[in-house]
Amino acid sequence: MDNSRRIGVVEDHAVTVAGIRALLDPYPELAIIAAAPSVAELLAKATDLDLAILDLRLPDGSSPAANVADLAAAGIDNVLVFTSGEEPYLVRTAAKAGVLGVVRKSEHDSVVVAAIRRAAAGGVVGTMDWAMAIDGDADFADVALSPRQREILSLYASGESAQRVATLSGLSPDTVNDYLTRIRQKYAASGRPAPTKTDLYQRALEDGWLPFPRRRRNR
Repeated sequence: MDNSRRIGVVEDHAVTVAGIRALLDPYPELAIIAAAPSVAELLAKATDLDLAILDLRLPDGSSPAANVADLAAAGIDNVLVFTSGEEPYLVRTAAKAGVLGVVRKSEHDSVVVAAIRRAAAGGVVGTMDWAMAIDGDADFADVALSPRQREILSLYASGESAQRVATLSGLSPDTVNDYLTRIRQKYAASGRPAPTKTDLYQRALEDGWLPFPRRRRNR
């Protein structure tokens, strides 16, 4: 019986990829086939993978939910998050997207290897971070926005004025403001109030309607 597992890594820090390779080097049955700084680049290299190890903050600004969905669409259903864990809402959105587990980069080597082995076989990796993300989901209520409301929110929260949103969407400024009022009411009703434009920007990030900001690289 062949127990070998083909693994891809989505991570933009070369030192982290090298660290994972070093961890798995004593275990030839856990083979890193490809690594890339984005899901799209990984899929261009390989799709026949048993596991994708995914960082949550990537330079292309992609959201965890979108990345998990893109991997699943390519037939890669097993995804393990490997993160520094400094942004709980990113962990939460990944957990909601259906990853098998969340492992901190600060964990002991043996814990990381065991998590990779289990996830590559399709098993859930029940770490505390993953459990807390799932358990906390009740406090992170989904807001049911219509496609038009999502469009208005995305435009406005990305920095456009209400007047500019009206021009781009073909609506009147009053109609745009009505949409924004209803969007705010929905968020308030869900226990996630968004009275300011900055708050709406944060909600749009959390719910995946906007990409996460790109990280600046050190020159």
